[in-house]
Amino acid sequence: MFYSLTELIEKIRLGEDATIEFKREMPHRDSMADEIAAFANTRGGVILIGVDDNSEIVGLGLQQLNRVEKTVVEICEDSIEPAVPIFTEKLRIDEKNLLKIGVPRSLFVHKTANGYYTRQESRKKEMSTEQLARLFQTRSQPRITPFEKLPVPNTRKRTLREVLYRRFITENAPEDMIEDLLLKRSLLVQEGREIRASVAGVLMGHDTPDDFLYNSFIQAVYYRGKEKDANYQIDAKDFRGPLDQQIIDAFKFVQKHNEVSARKEIGRIDQPQYSMRAVFEAIVNAVVHRDYSKSGSKIRLFMFRDRLELYSPGALANTLTIDKLRYSQATRNELLARLLSEIALDDRDGKQVKRRHFLERRGEGVGIILNESEQLSGKTPIYELFNEELCLTIFAAKSLQENND
Repeated sequence: MFYSLTELIEKIRLGEDATIEFKREMPHRDSMADEIAAFANTRGGVILIGVDDNSEIVGLGLQQLNRVEKTVVEICEDSIEPAVPIFTEKLRIDEKNLLKIGVPRSLFVHKTANGYYTRQESRKKEMSTEQLARLFQTRSQPRITPFEKLPVPNTRKRTLREVLYRRFITENAPEDMIEDLLLKRSLLVQEGREIRASVAGVLMGHDTPDDFLYNSFIQAVYYRGKEKDANYQIDAKDFRGPLDQQIIDAFKFVQKHNEVSARKEIGRIDQPQYSMRAVFEAIVNAVVHRDYSKSGSKIRLFMFRDRLELYSPGALANTLTIDKLRYSQATRNELLARLLSEIALDDRDGKQVKRRHFLERRGEGVGIILNESEQLSGKTPIYELFNEELCLTIFAAKSLQENND
């Protein structure tokens, strides 16, 4: 918004409105959080620091400019829930320094310590209960458009990387047909006059989806003990690539720490702690069934000495219950499931997990997780719901040496 300096100067002369706010200096942190959240909850906009209410450019000192930029970024991450991804730019107009803060229209509804705000004309305003309910309904659009097909603010066709989106369209498609093909696959969507990447498009077609969709990555941690204790943390990684790469990276993380015990009888017997086929199914399920509209948490994978825990944000889809998981199938993200079912695994990984594609869509995943894990460890994995977050616990098989003791 207001990309050229000429356009921005003209907006300053015209004064504040629903799309632009002036601040002579950095306001109180809570007040700034309210302003940013208000823009994100409405249509987006720009905040200029270094311009007073009368459109006079007063500027900021260089050290002050750097300090203000750092503070604004901290406010977006720490004082607004969920966090708002902003774009800052240092400008120099009339020999004076300004900070431009671009706030995109958000997919989510944002709250500050003071409540929920919206932008009306040239000021922020706390939302009424009716306005808030309407905004939640509009942003989620559960009965109109699945969340995975919604446009992601501040994206364009070029947001999608060619090497990634080419996997989902006709091979050797002419350049002039690519946009239409991506629209048909819902990797791109029309928003007014703009073409934007969809949620699924960003998740499958961008190098780092977390740049646009907060917390859309997998966090993996390995502890030597049985509890979450930083003193016993051995390894930790965040996997932030497109979803298929996140699945492979998380799979290899578990594989790296999947201890294998051995026993020699007539021949050598090897026994891993976990069935990697079950682990693969579990990670795929977590990615496909995650509720991506919940940006407050990411998929989390924890490995302990005696178990593996996998947390995926979102309650069970539709009418599913914990008891029905083994026998029923309901997919929250149909488009993501379809896209993953089209990507082939490399030969080595495919043989290990006994499938050709990331997703086979036969409804066998939970059964594989439960049966293979129980056969190996003697304990049935446990599914539990905690505050609209699904947790799967897979128990580690005992060492063969331990069984001989």
